[in-house]
Amino acid sequence: MENTNLVPEMQEENLSEQMQVRRSKLKTLQDKGQDPFVKTKYDVTDYAKDVVENYNDEDEDHGTASLAGRIMSKRIMGKAAFMDLRDHSGKIQLYLNQKILGEEFYKEIITWDIGDIAGVKGEIFRTKHGEISIRVKEIELLSKSLIPLPEKWHGLTDTEMRYRQRYVDLIVNPDVKDTFVKRSMILREIRNYLDTKGFIEVDTPILTPFEIGASARPFITHHNTLDMDMVLRIETELYLKRLIVGGFDKVYEVGRIFRNEGMDTKHNPEFTSIELYQAYANYYDIMNLVEDMMKTVAMNVCGTLEVPYQGKVINLGHWERMTMLEAVKKYSGVDFNEIKSDEEAIAVAKEHHVELPEVPSKGAILAEFFDAYVEENLIQPTFIYDYPVEISPLAKRKPEDPAYTERFEYFINATEFGNAFSELNDPIDQRGRFEKQVADRLALEPNSKAQVDYDYVTALEYGLAPTGGLGFGFDRLVMLLTDSASIRDVLLFPTMKSLDK
Repeated sequence: MENTNLVPEMQEENLSEQMQVRRSKLKTLQDKGQDPFVKTKYDVTDYAKDVVENYNDEDEDHGTASLAGRIMSKRIMGKAAFMDLRDHSGKIQLYLNQKILGEEFYKEIITWDIGDIAGVKGEIFRTKHGEISIRVKEIELLSKSLIPLPEKWHGLTDTEMRYRQRYVDLIVNPDVKDTFVKRSMILREIRNYLDTKGFIEVDTPILTPFEIGASARPFITHHNTLDMDMVLRIETELYLKRLIVGGFDKVYEVGRIFRNEGMDTKHNPEFTSIELYQAYANYYDIMNLVEDMMKTVAMNVCGTLEVPYQGKVINLGHWERMTMLEAVKKYSGVDFNEIKSDEEAIAVAKEHHVELPEVPSKGAILAEFFDAYVEENLIQPTFIYDYPVEISPLAKRKPEDPAYTERFEYFINATEFGNAFSELNDPIDQRGRFEKQVADRLALEPNSKAQVDYDYVTALEYGLAPTGGLGFGFDRLVMLLTDSASIRDVLLFPTMKSLDK
């Protein structure tokens, strides 16, 4: 059988001296009938943070506590010793005394290792040095740590290992845990915001029957019982809008998305998106919702609208709004209103050394100008709206200018955070755009299995109310509100290259 262990040094023949010592200690305990791995429960009634915060020097009786956690340090001073115990809430000092615990048991306790998990009961008191501590009356070894914790956990190589062994990262770096606690708070606040606005949270399929014509590449798997290839979803949009057709007015989904594409500080092959759809609303309504939601979440989670991020201060209290045409003119000097044809747009792109898109139309070239000249300047929160129809296959055309759509994206720190439309609800137009999208894909990739989602077109034929929709990357929002430089810092278990590659 193939060895799937990702940590080769764990193999018996490669054990370090310290690891061998720890296994020897375990065997000694087991031979004495004290196997720590047989424990199934410990009566935890208190947590370190609460014990410390609730201590009052004026109380005559400071009470007792029953806690459990990991031993993070120990200091032995003859017949007395101190240990630091960390539970999920924080750290507290333990005071162990040979007279209280008995000589033989005390000598055994002080051989326990840093990283071992223990349960303790004792009296709460303040030491002469002013530290609130537990005078241990009872202590049990609940689990034996067989690998020493690293003394230092930083540097390029260790950063890679932190992602691979997040469990160790969380043990030795409490601030990392704080990031993920804050991630949970952010998600809770978003859900609370949407729920109070009347949205209903739903779930839609992760496995879908075929690849659509979108540019994002899917992961492909096979359903054995049905004997058919399936793909992991690259979005939740089309199913959610089916629900609007079915009579839901406001829906949202917190969905895991899978894209078989590149990886960098802003992209992971699997990530969390939040998509929402509101009937009888347009993209201006969604724009207002985004601004209000971002302000509400930031204030409730961070306590301020001025959020520090990688040496900058992002002011979520002020949002600029520009059309794509206005933004490109402002930062490149090129006015696409004056360009009348695809050929003219191609010539202007070559003149400005802007890369031509795969299908070089005027609208697609405008988007390339935006990428080349505008995005890097959008540090403070900015809505860019009215996108070309060529790059917006699901957005409704602007009635006054059908070459553009009622679509916006919003940018912070030169990064796109979300994408929204007045949703296209004309089934004939939608069918034509889908078919063109798939045809363009097949022209570039003849072996592609992309198909038109005709069932979605059928749904539109039953009638989709005017609808505003939004999708945004939740992980990027967490990066912003936790001042994290990489998406890997806000994913508990990011995708990693195998060590044997």
